[in-house]
Amino acid sequence: MITKSRHVIAVPDLQCSLAYYREVLGFDIVEIGDDGWRFFILDGFEIMAGHCPDAIPPADLGDHSYFAYAIVAGIDAFYERIRAAGAELLKPVRNEPWGMREFGVRTIDGHRIMFGQPVSPA
Repeated sequence: MITKSRHVIAVPDLQCSLAYYREVLGFDIVEIGDDGWRFFILDGFEIMAGHCPDAIPPADLGDHSYFAYAIVAGIDAFYERIRAAGAELLKPVRNEPWGMREFGVRTIDGHRIMFGQPVSPA
């Protein structure tokens, strides 16, 4: 039985990424005993980010740069907070026919994340 999920991503500049996830998206940054890795944690959303300067840049992956869909309580307030903090929004918050109110962001590394909250289907 799966009890938790953690996303693992490669980032070209770990220091730049951790500043973005902390300051723009509101994640806590956790040292894990290896200078090349950090946990980015926001409530139940966990990312293990590794410093990989020679990896293919996520922005070059097109739609394959999406790596997570996080379910959020209070999506409108969260959207406004990260918008005000300077997040690059790929899709404004809106209700979708599949019963989610959602929006998308592109991180400073080029990874893409969707955030959604269940609503009644349109």
